[in-house]
Amino acid sequence: MFELLGVPPQALFGQLFLGLINGAFYALLSLGLAVIFGMLNVINFAHGAQYMMGAFGAWVLLKYVGIPYWGALVIVPVIVGALGVVLERLLLSRLYHLDHLYGLLLTFGLAIIFEGIARYAFGASGVSYENPIPGGVNLGFMFLPWYRAWVIVFSLAVCLGTWLMIEKTKLGSYLRAAVERPDLVQAMGINVPLMITLTYGFGVALAALAGVLAAPVYSVTPKIGAEIIIVVFAVVVIGGMGSILGSVVTGFGLGMVEGLTKVFYPEASNIVIFVIMAIVLIARPAGLFGTAK
Repeated sequence: MFELLGVPPQALFGQLFLGLINGAFYALLSLGLAVIFGMLNVINFAHGAQYMMGAFGAWVLLKYVGIPYWGALVIVPVIVGALGVVLERLLLSRLYHLDHLYGLLLTFGLAIIFEGIARYAFGASGVSYENPIPGGVNLGFMFLPWYRAWVIVFSLAVCLGTWLMIEKTKLGSYLRAAVERPDLVQAMGINVPLMITLTYGFGVALAALAGVLAAPVYSVTPKIGAEIIIVVFAVVVIGGMGSILGSVVTGFGLGMVEGLTKVFYPEASNIVIFVIMAIVLIARPAGLFGTAK
């Protein structure tokens, strides 16, 4: 069948697998954005920079502290998430009563600052991170690297776990209620400002986690976040702003669409997601999984 399409099976499955890899990062990053927007109503433009901080954080821990990848997978999201908590308390919390544009401009400025610091500290060319799970298996129709398979499985597990926590637990019900009626939730004795702060820290930690996962896959440069964040915003818009399920499904799905486009029409692979975004916005402005307010 593949020969009839003029595409070797190795090329087709190889690009589909690469699409899944990209989709794993799209899903994790858009999940963090959706959590932050859904709870704080803030468009976090610093998300890409926090993803970059996660990648560089893993490299710093390995080179200067001797902590390997598996330790960084836990430590880096906690550190970057804690930094996010500080930023939310000092800066973002002052903007909630203002227009969305103020939060967007603030986080855009923070992204530029973080990127500039990384360029000064590590250089524009960046660094490389060694593969923690070398090798793979030949499936006949494609070669499956162990580490990239781990990235897909682990990111899917994190996305599913986050969705279950928000949609199926008492904590998640408090979070959803705090979005709609923070006054009532506060009256029940729940500290809503603390909940909002920790939610932002959790969203930032998801970005840093994606950065740690990406470090052995991509070259770790100060621009690594800026190169992916525009696509991730498109993913969030297509899935529906604030929709957890929409972010996960759309992230993986669009990654595979992008991979298929590279096989059949490579020239359009860089714009296919934005074309889909335009079509979705025309047909369903709230996104595929979003709800009109």
